[in-house]
Amino acid sequence: MQRYFVSKIDNYEDIILSEDDSYHIIKVMRMSLKDKIEVVCSGVLHICEITSLDKVVKCRVIESVLENVRKIPKVTIAQALVKEQKMDYILQKSTELGVFEIIPISCERSVVKPDGKETKKIERWRKVLKEASEQSKRTDIPKIERICKLDELKSLDFTHKFICSVNEKSKSIKSVLSKVDIDDKILFVIGPEGGLSEKEEKLLMESGFEAISFGDNVLRTETSSLFILSVVNYEFLR
Repeated sequence: MQRYFVSKIDNYEDIILSEDDSYHIIKVMRMSLKDKIEVVCSGVLHICEITSLDKVVKCRVIESVLENVRKIPKVTIAQALVKEQKMDYILQKSTELGVFEIIPISCERSVVKPDGKETKKIERWRKVLKEASEQSKRTDIPKIERICKLDELKSLDFTHKFICSVNEKSKSIKSVLSKVDIDDKILFVIGPEGGLSEKEEKLLMESGFEAISFGDNVLRTETSSLFILSVVNYEFLR
């Protein structure tokens, strides 16, 4: 069954889907009346039956399923700005692998810089996250609020805060994850194509961040979040 998200449900007998989702159901999936779809609201999954296929699709709940229990810690990725295609890839794959939140950050070596169109970018990224959440059958959508400056990360409240680094003194990701509990909130900072500058790393290290490495290999920025989340899933999924 196809999955869709709604922000609220006022009437379980008459749920109205968004125009975009309605278009997908009618024009792309070519569904019919009484076809079944999955509708998620506030983390709860509802099995629904389509009751109307006018300009907007309406449906009614026939069964509800309790919210899934989170199986990995809440992982936030602070991702340096990259070109659109790479950012879409990072958002999609991180969502599939269970990321809780993504914070786009502007760094010294970022190829892409804030250009005054941040609001439109955030709206577009939220759509990418929503579609990836539907595709991967999540009951939540990763959060993405705004583009931040690197030094804004210093004041954020997390149980553990890590910088992805190629510094020889960095700890291995495996060793730091051994100290993480399921209820912890973790922040990983991933630099741009050229990496974080020494000044940026020092800034974060002086405010309590730990530098971690991925072993002997140097990963591309668009690969790093996938590696992190894959390791987290391996460590916590049973």
